[in-house]
Amino acid sequence: MSNQTQNDSTEDTILEVLGATQMLLDSIAAADWKTYETLCDESLTCFEPEARGVLVEGMDFHRYYFELGGAEGLHNTTMASPHVRVIGEDMAIVSYIRLVQHQPGGSGAATNRSEETRVWVRRPEGWKHVHFHRSAN
Repeated sequence: MSNQTQNDSTEDTILEVLGATQMLLDSIAAADWKTYETLCDESLTCFEPEARGVLVEGMDFHRYYFELGGAEGLHNTTMASPHVRVIGEDMAIVSYIRLVQHQPGGSGAATNRSEETRVWVRRPEGWKHVHFHRSAN
């Protein structure tokens, strides 16, 4: 593979992974379980504040939060300063700052921030989210 072809392939992968990550974040904000489930591997693992330091395995833990419903009122999710590390042809890691703007209780705007790292693996059906780590807000 020529350097230019390899660079083009890497750039395509970066764009695909950033697109999949944004779709994932949008599905979380909307409590769109069907999209989230499609993007995630059934053996998804994570460390996140809600799990209190415990490694979560599988999708059941996450489904509970989706059943509570999506973000209420006006909100916006921004993936700031994303960095994608492509590992081979079928794996990528994306790290970014997640900013969620919202209006708590109809008052002035507020912004929550968390640092996130997500691992994606290319499968025949497309990119699948297999692991993430999210900091506390």
